[in-house]
Amino acid sequence: MLYFGDDSIEPIFQGSMIMFSKLLAFCCLAGVSLAYGQIPAWMPDPTQQQTYTLHRSSSRESTGGNADYRTVTPGQTLTLMDVDGPGMISHLWFTLADGEPFFLKRVVLRIYWDGEESPSVEAPIGDFYGLGTGEIVPWQTPVLTVSHDRAMNCWFPMPFAKHAKVTITNEGKMSLGSLYWNIDYRTDTKPLPKDTLYFHAQYRQAQPNHGWTGEWYENGDPIVNYKRNVNGKDNYVWMEAQGHGQFVGVTMSILQNQDGWWGEGDDMFFVDGAETPTFIGTGSEDYFLGSWDFGGAGYSLPMNGAPLVGKEIAGGRWSVYRFHMDSPIPFTKSFKATIEHGHANHRSDTFSSVAYWYQAEPHAAFPPLPDVSDRIPVLQFVGGPGNSKGNYSPGSSSNNLNPR
Repeated sequence: MLYFGDDSIEPIFQGSMIMFSKLLAFCCLAGVSLAYGQIPAWMPDPTQQQTYTLHRSSSRESTGGNADYRTVTPGQTLTLMDVDGPGMISHLWFTLADGEPFFLKRVVLRIYWDGEESPSVEAPIGDFYGLGTGEIVPWQTPVLTVSHDRAMNCWFPMPFAKHAKVTITNEGKMSLGSLYWNIDYRTDTKPLPKDTLYFHAQYRQAQPNHGWTGEWYENGDPIVNYKRNVNGKDNYVWMEAQGHGQFVGVTMSILQNQDGWWGEGDDMFFVDGAETPTFIGTGSEDYFLGSWDFGGAGYSLPMNGAPLVGKEIAGGRWSVYRFHMDSPIPFTKSFKATIEHGHANHRSDTFSSVAYWYQAEPHAAFPPLPDVSDRIPVLQFVGGPGNSKGNYSPGSSSNNLNPR
């Protein structure tokens, strides 16, 4: 059965091909190359009769009126979907309106599979959609999109065998005045294959990362340049998992606390309990498939991008993403995904991120979500270039946007 708030059971949503046609059109517009007749694996083949039943949970007014939104008061958790399986969530659409600063960091999305108590998806809704700075920045991929009008879409396939529950919690001090949502999901009489992996998304942050020195002037300074980090000690951690599954990507946002280029950190992945990295990258912009500090302008591509490119000074804001849908990174026992914060972790910038992966349940419990007051990105006094006591006042509201 499907429940959401106090509303009655939703009718079955007709016209299942609408979602497919929109996604196929998007993939073509986004530049996803598909051979003739080829369809991405998570999309139904429209030439074959589908046997599932498509449903929709939405914020519609149950009486048929036009007030198709919900208000979520401070501290309130609203259940958007509560449905038995087997089935699969195929699409999530949200748009929010709120007058509270950084409301995208204060509203938390959680998804639970098969009656679990620990969510498999837990993130501020802005970070889930790659908006970790709290700003609306348009970008588009085949699995996540954000448009300039605050519409946020997700097409990650999310199967479930027995049950699925989606909630939104307002951890802000003001009411979330307008929450709109559409969640499209399928049910089927056929059970899921026993080897089905479940979607997971985990939020992490470091405000700030703790660099090992403040006595440097630029990345080429010998004290930094000759430092070695061969085992990933003190790296920023995107996610850790126990069990078997595969990693499919990450979105990350950066608030610079220091001048200069933040992106000399290498990505390091540890597969199945490896004590040294299974593989190591060559720099932050390289992992996100960009180059040369992302070229000074934001961009969005199907599997990678830098939608927000800031200035290389304290106060600069950046958002980047990379998806591994071409080759998900498999693991059979455990997995840890990390990246350095500056070369050998010398910098002390603020990072926030959401990692996305699929794995068999049960999953290891996530780290506690940081308190809402700690999630708001504020410049930190950490020393280093552009961050001295003479020109910086930690905690000042004026530092939220401009440190100078």
